[in-house]
Amino acid sequence: MEDWKRLLVAGSAAASVILLLKGKTAGGLLVAGVGLATLASEYPDEFAEFRDNLPDYADRGTKYLELVSGVVQRIARETGRSRGNWLEAILGH
Repeated sequence: MEDWKRLLVAGSAAASVILLLKGKTAGGLLVAGVGLATLASEYPDEFAEFRDNLPDYADRGTKYLELVSGVVQRIARETGRSRGNWLEAILGH
């Protein structure tokens, strides 16, 4: 990959993280899309394979989220607090 493309991908990743952390979701997603489009233009075969496997990745991600949710609910039950209060205590809200 050419140096300017590496710089574009790294810069867009950093900028999108900063924008997402600041709460500017639309801008963060737009900048992340620029980086992903640059990567897709450089590695079209790998992205086509990823696109074909996307339903499997989504299924596995859903299973992990269900597992984490179950663990959080069990911890909340064990501590004797309701789920919302427990999460608020963890997040500091």
